Amino acid sequence: MLDYDEEAERYDALRGGEPRAAAAAAAVLSLVPGRARDLLDVACGTGIVTRRFTDRAGLRVTGVDRAASMTRRAAARLPGAVARADSRRLPFADARFDAVVSVWLLHLLSGPQDVRAVVAECARVLRPGGVYITTVHKGASHNVGSDIDAILAARPPSPVPDDPAEVETWAAGHGLLPAGRARFRGHGQGRSPRRTIEDLRRGWFVTLPPGEPLAERFAARLAELPDQDRPRPDPVFSLRAYRKPEHGNPAGAGGDR
Repeated sequence: MLDYDEEAERYDALRGGEPRAAAAAAAVLSLVPGRARDLLDVACGTGIVTRRFTDRAGLRVTGVDRAASMTRRAAARLPGAVARADSRRLPFADARFDAVVSVWLLHLLSGPQDVRAVVAECARVLRPGGVYITTVHKGASHNVGSDIDAILAARPPSPVPDDPAEVETWAAGHGLLPAGRARFRGHGQGRSPRRTIEDLRRGWFVTLPPGEPLAERFAARLAELPDQDRPRPDPVFSLRAYRKPEHGNPAGAGGDR
């Protein structure tokens, strides 16, 4: 697992910068109801995407992140609108927001229990009629069918905390109904063999711990590929939206907090 406090300084540059942020924000906003007035961005990171949500007139935006270095960068982009908080225990009252967003978060969680906790909190702070929007199956988004992917396919399988079917189940357990989908391109995130080796050696792939013999075997295979600095195609990320009904939970829906 990457240390996101350490990653903060170079996070934006390594992940597509403003073009990727613009694509992500536009896709998220396409799923936010036009009447929404208060939006919470959970795990807002450096705020590079969060800031763009304020482009919609009349939308008040709040960001939270657990990593102190990320929070400081986000606060510089959205002064007075960013707090440090754990996504499993949000510091907000029930039914506080019209939209809650978690982009590139669920895949980082340690397992189903944490995913359930985050979805539960996002549902709790959501007003009736509001939407929860999240990325799903981020790992699969990076598989673009390249020669790099052909090599990485042999690595030990990773858990998929953000499996779409599981996320929908957790959302339904808190009365949230499917309300739309969107996709967006991860501009500038196409992998080259050399960059993939660098990512491998800094802990990007959870089933290939840096320094382990298995990781180095994969690094050696990647180093044999042609065009070491040529990026392969960009990933395409998937968003799912879930709506909280206006009048309580639908029949049969339950869920703990």
